[in-house]
Amino acid sequence: MRVLITGGAGFLGSHLSEAFVARGDEVFVLDTGSIAKVRHLLNEPRFHYIHDSIFNVELIDTLAAKVDLIYHLAAVVGVEHYVGDPYETLNVNVNGTQNVLKAAYKYNKKVVFSSTSEVYGRNPKVPWKEDDDRVLGATTIDRWCYSTSKAVGEHFCFAYHKLGMPVAVVRYFNIYGPRLDRVDVGRLFTIFMGQLLRGADLTVIGDGSQTRCFTYVTDAVAATVQTGLNPAADGIAINIGVDVETSVLEFAELMLDLYGPTKSKIKFVEQAEVYGTSYEDIPRRVPDNTKMRKLLGVEPTVSLRDGTARSMEWFRKEAQS
Repeated sequence: MRVLITGGAGFLGSHLSEAFVARGDEVFVLDTGSIAKVRHLLNEPRFHYIHDSIFNVELIDTLAAKVDLIYHLAAVVGVEHYVGDPYETLNVNVNGTQNVLKAAYKYNKKVVFSSTSEVYGRNPKVPWKEDDDRVLGATTIDRWCYSTSKAVGEHFCFAYHKLGMPVAVVRYFNIYGPRLDRVDVGRLFTIFMGQLLRGADLTVIGDGSQTRCFTYVTDAVAATVQTGLNPAADGIAINIGVDVETSVLEFAELMLDLYGPTKSKIKFVEQAEVYGTSYEDIPRRVPDNTKMRKLLGVEPTVSLRDGTARSMEWFRKEAQS
């Protein structure tokens, strides 16, 4: 089988590429970013890296014509990006997604669209089921442009499905693991990891009582692969994540414990100090993962402690190299 992964040189895309290469499939990665996370795959004869953009419509058309399955992961992600540059977030995540879906529809190729738990917004009713309401803040708050852009992408996916194209949506819940982001930016893990490596205090926003459900990357990839291969996933959204809540404070304490002797300690900071006034935090983010477990047959197997230890070891080695 031939698989196209847009954004395939990123964190999740690099792990997904590994999984399909290991299956014996041929993988085409389209990405505008660095090859650092897929460098170890470049000598694989079944792996092809194409440094270009989802805005290259002719290229997207050519690739869609020759593959069997498309994973659309290319997007602007990360709080620092969608608060700092909402236009680029909306442009890439909405208009770029349309380019991929149009090409897939032309050749009737299945698309798995990478969405996010952010689409649920601040809905206080948890755990979130895939058909639960979206509850968002004002459009003047830049923080919500990412959630909106992904929701628009989902609407396009479901619209194309009604036109007869096979398409599935996966909503990720705090995926972490080796190759996640650069330290000091992006997700909680890499922010805390960067602070630990520098001997700085771990900055916890507010009182740290807000919760997340941290999902190790291999569990997320197993579910993502099955979403593409299982026709029963067509036309629906599927939450990808563990359903065990961990507070931000508990996560910071776990990382301090696993890191070992350090001068770092926990420092509580106000949200505006970190993200300004264009960000609103979400107090709880918990998936109902019934579809992932029963429809896809994927049970998360990596505990938070084990996954965090593996991830920290990888980042420590990177910092020493």
